[in-house]
Amino acid sequence: MTDEIVLDVEHLQKDFGKFQALKDVTLQVKRGEVFGFIGPNGAGKSTTLRVILGILRKSGGQATLFGEDVYDQAVTVHKRIAYVPGDVYLWPNLTGGEVIDLMLKMSGEKHNARTDELIAKFQLDTRKKARTYSKGNRQKVALIAALSTDAEFFIFDEPTSGLDPLNEKIFQNEVLHLKEQGKSVLLSSHILSEVEKMVDRLAIIREGTVVETGSLAELRHLTRTSVSVTTKQAMTGLEQLAGVHDLVATVDNGVTKSEFMLDGEKLADLMAQLSTLAVLDLKVQPATLEDVFMRYYNDANDARAEG
Repeated sequence: MTDEIVLDVEHLQKDFGKFQALKDVTLQVKRGEVFGFIGPNGAGKSTTLRVILGILRKSGGQATLFGEDVYDQAVTVHKRIAYVPGDVYLWPNLTGGEVIDLMLKMSGEKHNARTDELIAKFQLDTRKKARTYSKGNRQKVALIAALSTDAEFFIFDEPTSGLDPLNEKIFQNEVLHLKEQGKSVLLSSHILSEVEKMVDRLAIIREGTVVETGSLAELRHLTRTSVSVTTKQAMTGLEQLAGVHDLVATVDNGVTKSEFMLDGEKLADLMAQLSTLAVLDLKVQPATLEDVFMRYYNDANDARAEG
């Protein structure tokens, strides 16, 4: 990954009449980076992507891809990108294979060895009519067509909707393959475990505003680490240690087991205290992306309720 910015979105706004769908969206995606874009339904994810795709004209701010305005230069920009929506509609009377070939032709490309490789990986029966396909198979068609292209920037909006876990894994591997090739990926998904496995950085959007941006490690300050420690003696004073929350201590045959949540920046202080004790077992579980996401939204909702 380089520092070259491929997608640059600055203070993006979008109004629909009196309703402001996007208030302040700022994010950058670098070359060779997989960037996650997360938020609940109605937060503004899809509207942001439609602006980036040049489908909607922004009301304020700016959005450029490869240095070109995404709306004014949409035709030029689209020659270098690939897009997969979360709900794919196909020509019902064409076979899956015909749809893939048509999509590739519309992108200025042809069916190639990479296409055949992807069809085999996703185990898609390309002989069937598109009208017979399940949601998952329709999704496979769009993914195969997009991944067959030599695009520089890929936009995936809920791309694994309808796929089984095996095909989700195949998709994840393909995204990492794109990254290895120096391609850039913008991934919008509600499956937080999926995002966590793939992204280098991510943005959290809430009510039309990007409220946090960074790597998962940088965003761990939004939540706490789960700690379980077993010692030969009681851990006196632990409840007074700054950053310790929800402490539960049990004693069995002279052995104390303490379980609690710890603010991430206080881990060094905890380790200093543990160094004076006979530790029998220690488990430290960093926050997952879901923990980060839910903690942020719970805190934001609590603050709004108090206000």
